[in-house]
Amino acid sequence: MEEEKQRSILLESASRFPPPQGVKLSYGTSGFRADASILASTVFRVGILAALRSLKTRSVIGLMITASHNRVSDNGIKIADPHGGMMTQEWEPFADAIANASDAEDLVQLISQFVKKENIPFGGVQSAEILLARDTRPSGEALLEAAKQGISAIIGAIAVNMGILTTPQLHWMVRCRNKGMKASECDYYTQLSSSFGCLMDLVPTEMMSDAVDVKLTVDGANGVGGEKLEELKKQLKGLVIEVKNSGKEGEGILNEGVGADFVQKEKVVPCGFGSNDDGIRCASLDGDADRLVYFRVLSRNSSSIDLVDGDKILSLFALFIKEQLFILCKEEKEENAYLVKLGVVQTAYANGASTDYLKQLGLEVVLTPTGVKYLHEKAAEYDIGIYFEANGHGTILFSEHFCCWLEGRNNDLASTDEGSECQKAALRLLAVSKLINQAVGDALSGLLLVEAILQYMGWSIQRWSELYKDLPSRQLKVKVADRTAVITANEETVVVKPLGLQEAINTEIAKYPQARSFIRPSGTEDVIRVYAEASTQEAADSLAQSVARHVDHFLGFGSSHK
Repeated sequence: MEEEKQRSILLESASRFPPPQGVKLSYGTSGFRADASILASTVFRVGILAALRSLKTRSVIGLMITASHNRVSDNGIKIADPHGGMMTQEWEPFADAIANASDAEDLVQLISQFVKKENIPFGGVQSAEILLARDTRPSGEALLEAAKQGISAIIGAIAVNMGILTTPQLHWMVRCRNKGMKASECDYYTQLSSSFGCLMDLVPTEMMSDAVDVKLTVDGANGVGGEKLEELKKQLKGLVIEVKNSGKEGEGILNEGVGADFVQKEKVVPCGFGSNDDGIRCASLDGDADRLVYFRVLSRNSSSIDLVDGDKILSLFALFIKEQLFILCKEEKEENAYLVKLGVVQTAYANGASTDYLKQLGLEVVLTPTGVKYLHEKAAEYDIGIYFEANGHGTILFSEHFCCWLEGRNNDLASTDEGSECQKAALRLLAVSKLINQAVGDALSGLLLVEAILQYMGWSIQRWSELYKDLPSRQLKVKVADRTAVITANEETVVVKPLGLQEAINTEIAKYPQARSFIRPSGTEDVIRVYAEASTQEAADSLAQSVARHVDHFLGFGSSHK
């Protein structure tokens, strides 16, 4: 009887959200994304999926309405699993299937089949809870309502509207709720500011340097991150933050000529920055504040920058953590020794110079396919796993086992060797584990960790930038009829299909010194992304153009290649 009632509710609700005709949406790296005008049906259906996910896992699930660094007219939806990370890849085919179900009957049939296969308690047997949030896009309010309707279509499911948040804030809240911890926005600010304060208090006085300006200027991408940073900075001591492009009305358009994605890809100053910012340490967030890059405006040309991207953020974090582990473990008695497994995870987009630098530090570096879900999963295999993409999305994961050991070690040192360098190293690592957002990449928590480490090192942004010299690179996009025609292997560095394309790419690579290039299909649109790297910018540009021409020849519109 209950199942029949559930079926009836689903049919009635789904009929109010008919799918757009002639549109096929696919689950990308972290969810669905498209022009906001065609997304209501998809968001409604993902609301149903989130409720089912909550029933299956008996946990709180999160839904974030955002299109991240995309233009303001786009929107999308991201799902946060119980641990706060991206939704398990095992449910992605179901997400694709229900997003593209042709009508309400088809949708309900798919849901019924899936519920039976997954043995999900259905029809009001159990309750479900989903935390909902959105960014500042004008389309967000209506889409959030569509998600609520989807959640409400499952008997026993409750939608809790958390309001306007950054994506990482929502992921953090989901993780905390499922760990039984305080999880309000106020709690988020308190945890970040207190952890940052602890790290700043542990900066050695001899490391204090005039080279580290206490002022930081931040590009908020005219999005939610700028708004939230204005709140967070009120609780910070020892750091002065000026927010430009904060999203205030009339200040500018979300992600248009601003934001981490624009700065990292175009390597030019964002709107609102210029010669007055010459030499100042600057940072840029993306539209939903899950990406972070730093830059310095160059005096010789006020539009050009010295970019400090995700690779260099990763390198800074790795260097700091490696040093704290060395201090902490160097005096360990052999019988008490804990061999901490520290790993660094990158994708093929990581600059070759960064990978070489990390290996020279003696760190274990592994590659995964592009996408946070792959990086995060691999990083979780270590006691401390650090992952970052060059675009500025990344974080640090600390295993539960290591955190327990670290707490115990700190307690031991507090009773026997309080105030020692060894204990300070333990306190720093504990502070990092609380400051960094372990659910997902978080521009706000990442920014505070960068600032604390620069103070600890006594480094200016120029000194940081000089850790290693990036090899010049270029990224291009080639529009194609069907991106699924490209199949890659070896963590997306080798093309398996179409046949002959990899050989053509290899021929081009051989023409330039220190060169490498690879292609991969976009996760969200029918384009093939081209990456090229070489010893000079001219060579990298030329290589990228040559590879793009081969892609167009093999896969472009009207191509006869299969």
